[in-house]
Amino acid sequence: MLKEILTVSGKPGLYRMVSQGKNMMILESLTDKRRIPAYNRDKVISLGDISMYSVETETPLYQVLNGVKAKEEGNPVSIDLHKATPDDLRAYMVEILPDFDRSRVYPTDIKRMLNWYNTLLSVGITDFDPKKEENKEEEKEDPAKDELKKNAKTAKTAASKDVSVPKTAARTRQPVAKTTQRTRQK
Repeated sequence: MLKEILTVSGKPGLYRMVSQGKNMMILESLTDKRRIPAYNRDKVISLGDISMYSVETETPLYQVLNGVKAKEEGNPVSIDLHKATPDDLRAYMVEILPDFDRSRVYPTDIKRMLNWYNTLLSVGITDFDPKKEENKEEEKEDPAKDELKKNAKTAKTAASKDVSVPKTAARTRQPVAKTTQRTRQK
């Protein structure tokens, strides 16, 4: 689900892509359903591609959001993000991800991530794990349809290999050279 949710640098909130053109995308805000254009020069990032720095590796955003969800028991964040000090935000982050890199993760990053969590909850998105989404997609596809597609594909390739088309039948009619009045008079 996080792969479908987008953030645009310089614009607040989270978005979902509605349509895509040659040089731009039309994005719809998750909260107020307003549509905005995002051009090639705008930095648009999927939440599924974001990760949080930790001491040894990088932790994907879905794991951090699942940690917040477990701490808050599925409710919005308990601290007031407008009045929280940087030390409060770091202390909150230690409870979620104890080995986060304090030198590369800024309080503004923590605040932004917690705002995203609250926004996703308000919209009704509570499942952040991408592995569950893949399993759901596999369950939705009917195995009988897959077998029919496979059989039709093999039959089509077998038919195309068995039947040979003569070269003369495959040719198209060549255009006839037109004569002009001048050549006829001579």
